[in-house]
Amino acid sequence: MTLLDDHRNAAAAPATAGPSGPKGWLRDLGLGIRFAASGGREGWVRTLLTALGVGLGVGLLLGAASVPTLMHQRDVRADSRQIGVGQDGQLERSDRTMLTVDASSDFRSSSIGGYLVRPEGRHAPLPPGVDRIPGPGEMVVSPALEEALDDPGNKLLKERYPYRIVGTIHEPGLGDPFEQYLYIGSDSLSVDRDASRIDHFGMTYPSQPLDPILIVLIVLACVVLLVPVAIFIATAVRFGGERRDRRLAALRLVGADARMTRRMAAGEALFGTLVGLVFGVVFFLAGRQLLGMVRLWRLSTFPSDLTPVPALALLILLAVPLAAVAVTVFALRSVAIEPLGVVRSGRTRSRRLWWRLPVPVFGALLLLTSGPSDALGTSGVVQISAGITLTLLGLVLVMPWIVEAVVHRLRGGSVPWQLAVRRLQLTSNAASRAVAGITIAVAGGIALQMFTVGINDDFSKTTDQDPQRAQIAANTGIGDGELAERMVRDFGTTKGVRSVIGTVDTWAEAAGAKPDEDGVAHVVSVSVGSCATLRELAKLPSCREGDVFRVTGSDYPEDDQELANIAKPGSKLTLGDTATNRWTLPADARLVQSRRDPGGTSFGGILATPSALDVTKLESASTSAQIQIDESVPDASDHVRNTAFRLDPGMHVWNYRTVERNSEYASIRRGLFTAAALTMTLIAASMLVSQIEQLRDRKRLLSVLVAYGTRRSTLAWSVLWQTAIPVVLGLAVAIGGGLVLGWLMLRLADKPVTDWLLFLPLAGVGAAAIAAVTLLSMPPLWRMMRADGLRTE
Repeated sequence: MTLLDDHRNAAAAPATAGPSGPKGWLRDLGLGIRFAASGGREGWVRTLLTALGVGLGVGLLLGAASVPTLMHQRDVRADSRQIGVGQDGQLERSDRTMLTVDASSDFRSSSIGGYLVRPEGRHAPLPPGVDRIPGPGEMVVSPALEEALDDPGNKLLKERYPYRIVGTIHEPGLGDPFEQYLYIGSDSLSVDRDASRIDHFGMTYPSQPLDPILIVLIVLACVVLLVPVAIFIATAVRFGGERRDRRLAALRLVGADARMTRRMAAGEALFGTLVGLVFGVVFFLAGRQLLGMVRLWRLSTFPSDLTPVPALALLILLAVPLAAVAVTVFALRSVAIEPLGVVRSGRTRSRRLWWRLPVPVFGALLLLTSGPSDALGTSGVVQISAGITLTLLGLVLVMPWIVEAVVHRLRGGSVPWQLAVRRLQLTSNAASRAVAGITIAVAGGIALQMFTVGINDDFSKTTDQDPQRAQIAANTGIGDGELAERMVRDFGTTKGVRSVIGTVDTWAEAAGAKPDEDGVAHVVSVSVGSCATLRELAKLPSCREGDVFRVTGSDYPEDDQELANIAKPGSKLTLGDTATNRWTLPADARLVQSRRDPGGTSFGGILATPSALDVTKLESASTSAQIQIDESVPDASDHVRNTAFRLDPGMHVWNYRTVERNSEYASIRRGLFTAAALTMTLIAASMLVSQIEQLRDRKRLLSVLVAYGTRRSTLAWSVLWQTAIPVVLGLAVAIGGGLVLGWLMLRLADKPVTDWLLFLPLAGVGAAAIAAVTLLSMPPLWRMMRADGLRTE
């Protein structure tokens, strides 16, 4: 019979020392808190290490609990500045109306939003966050845009907006502190020139249901990001185990029973956790202030937006201390605390796999039996969440068994290797706990990466655009042929522009034609441009001034039908919406085949050269330009945008891309990888705290070894191997578990695995984080191997 057996028999007997029940628990927890608070320098160092670890985790959890509030507040502010148009845009002018034109633009890698405004009365609506409406030649801007305009390196931006700044847009009118937004006063806006008349700002649009695959992605991300935090908090409250055990043995010597000592130990952990809650709140408040001043990974927010949901905040503040007590009591289940010392269950029997393996297996079964993602309901989301959580937690449970099974078979090697292996053979608990967080983070990251790559094609589409022929497109809806002609000319002379495919666009219908019985007008597209431009839109055998072409083979078969019915050679046509603007299609107009333009569209209709159709007489027209730039010219794109803004501040300018990504998917993916980076940073910091605490527990042993002549480099290498062995095993478990979890998640979305080697970058990041932690722990190790570590009381 061992001392541990005696302890278990004693634990089974009724407790005789002190009151039992809730009153006894509270008394013993209070004594533990008192011991922790009065434990001197060593006790406070231990408490602060625990508090630091718990605080980091709590700070991140409070941040996660603030995401719903953050998204809601951003949506509210975004809706508050949407323009509200009257009945189908037919709002009558009044003392309360205003004309607006969208003036959104881009400058380098930044987006700039805003409107040109022209009040039509003294009581025109005031944009949110604005103190007064700017007059002609004036503008109000966001603080971020004002700072950009003041930057000497942004001369082109200042040229685009040469207006006088008369005010600042405040928080109610901005999405985040770094958003660039403006309102420009104008006296030239009119409804005839594509302006919208409004009588209020603010529109609430019905929210579209989120794609079920994105729901699965969000569920996966939440579990992957939060489970490592929970694991780390559970690890942090177990710091200081060996010193605590010796103190508890002293308490047994003065009369405390086994149950009392466990509750006192829980009280000590509770004290460190309560201090950690304070730290967590401080870290959270500091972090949200930082996000209001600094942009991290393209993420910033107003501090007031980062407010935790009250129910979630209360749950965190209650669950973390309760978890600290439960974890401590659970950790002491195999420890016999007796008056003559502490006896740990000496691993006389190996860890059992039978109760560990079913956890990840059951989680995988939940995912295997989940229905397809397109049929997700509340129960489906719960089942998937439970499956992911159990699978990841199962990796943590299996990890200690694997470490023990491997290290017990290791033999021989150098002195540092043998010291490390022997230490792990005696107790691998601390080492397994230290890498548990990184194991889950890497496994979850691999699954997340596999899933996002697997569904990427569903949220990205090929545009058929050709950035080799043109990189920028511009369009204005103003029906002014003279402006349209000037637009093509001015773009052609802009710095950095190689060529311009510019057309003046309108429509035509048969002269005297009326809509059919369904109210549908039958029209054909008409575009006017130079021969060089027309060759980009159709396959022309030859072209000279005065030519007109009928183009067939467009993307829409009905265009070819209308062309055949309306635009026969010699037909009389009405151009635009002016019945008096008549034009006769030349009898020699040739039929040619369409050619896909740089924007990916195949034109269908009538193409004419300027000599055949005078664009200055068109009252209803728009102009399109497809611009090829010399990308070696600095800021060529912004020179084009400046020209566009000078011609028409409301002109729409955009870049051609071969692939277009769904905005919701892109936003979620960007947020996920930002959160993943924060989580990985937290895990690395937590490992450093855990490593330093383990070294403090072995401070006396290290000093003894040095005193007996062991070289410090030998001990340093032994510490390195003690970390490296569990890490290698942990990464192996993470890679295997992550690949399986990723495959299960893709199966839910009915997608194949596109790349089985996606784990390499994440495994490398995990290994690099661990290497950095090990190197940072070397200076404390060197200080702990001094002779004063032999001092005792």
